[in-house]
Amino acid sequence: MPTITILPSGKSVEAETGSRLLDALLAAGEPIVSKCGGEANCGQCHVFVQEGRKSLSKTTRTENEKLDSIVGVSSKSRLACQALLGAENVTVELLGFGSGF
Repeated sequence: MPTITILPSGKSVEAETGSRLLDALLAAGEPIVSKCGGEANCGQCHVFVQEGRKSLSKTTRTENEKLDSIVGVSSKSRLACQALLGAENVTVELLGFGSGF
């Protein structure tokens, strides 16, 4: 069962292997939005995966296409609604109004 560490809050939450990163973040009480219902259409659940990227599911074509349309994307970018958790721990940085994204 991987542990998700959330920045900048510093919260940690355990989640089931195979569950969506978005669900783990919501379970931790983080204010992350997904207006499209997890369909990779809105891009509002964009996060930076600081550690454990290789443990997440591979990026799909749909996710890549949405990420290509978002300003501020980096090699650490994922949509939390599309990333499925593997067995290793993950550290994610949430983007918000204070970050400029």
